[in-house]
Amino acid sequence: MQKPTTNRLWRCVRYYLALCLSRGQADDTIRAKKYSLRKFCMWCFTRDVLTIQQIDIALMDDYMEHLNAYRKPKDNQPICKANKYALLLNVKTFMGKMHNRGLIENNPVAHIELPTVGRPLPKAIFTAEVVEKILEQPLLFGEKGLVDRVILETFFATGIRRVELRDLDVEDIDIKQQLVRIRKGKGDREYILPISERACEWIVFYLAKLRPQLATIASGSALFLNDKGARFRVNALSDATSRFVRLAGFKRGGACHLFRHSTATIMLDNGADLRHVQEMLGHANITSTQVYTFVSRSKLTEVYNKTHPSALSQSSMFSDSDLDA
Repeated sequence: MQKPTTNRLWRCVRYYLALCLSRGQADDTIRAKKYSLRKFCMWCFTRDVLTIQQIDIALMDDYMEHLNAYRKPKDNQPICKANKYALLLNVKTFMGKMHNRGLIENNPVAHIELPTVGRPLPKAIFTAEVVEKILEQPLLFGEKGLVDRVILETFFATGIRRVELRDLDVEDIDIKQQLVRIRKGKGDREYILPISERACEWIVFYLAKLRPQLATIASGSALFLNDKGARFRVNALSDATSRFVRLAGFKRGGACHLFRHSTATIMLDNGADLRHVQEMLGHANITSTQVYTFVSRSKLTEVYNKTHPSALSQSSMFSDSDLDA
């Protein structure tokens, strides 16, 4: 691809996004970078900052101040720390790439201090009983609901991401061995997961009775097909899953990922080793998995009740007669 002959800010951003695309980065990743850099450029233009040479530490300090003061139009709430971190990190990464490609002589923001972001706990964890209630909801909607039921069963049985489920092909499911191959995991990782017998039975039913009615010549080997015979859009998966969560009586966002959270937490509660849960979720780093140890409380409660003096001691605050009164 051709390097820009100008140092104009947006022209350089477009070049950077093309570089990301050429490296095979995921569409969602590129979309997030484009959003961050477009937001930064729009702010720069209001300050007559038009070239990458005008970007320095002082400007970035002003941008951080702007992000801290910014309030979202919908609810007048500030941007969360994770969002601010991502917005600034994408600008820093962009400037580093411009320096690497020789478009700027030095990178004045290379050592900028990004805001500290803790690792937030999942906001909602479904118990196994709640998941079963959600899984019942699609059965109210005929054949279309049966397709959705198979998708939800697969989400829960494997804990995979919605993009990973969208990209599944028929040959990625080994019914006999009860395994599923993820070929396009996060970071282009490929791994193999177990899948439950129950989920396999639903998939067999789908392949025999439902998919043939949806498939077209253009469907190829895609496993899950929408009513047009194409792969689902990830947003469509989220919308459908959210609808069934609401029908079950729960108001929680991030529905597809909630099944992932539940898979991890329930496995840990039932005694799974953290390393095994890491493999199940396809995490490259175990620190990403460790967050679930903070919401998996059953084992901690069991150990606490067996070891802590306060839990082991018999309360003498009330007598039996007091309690009966």
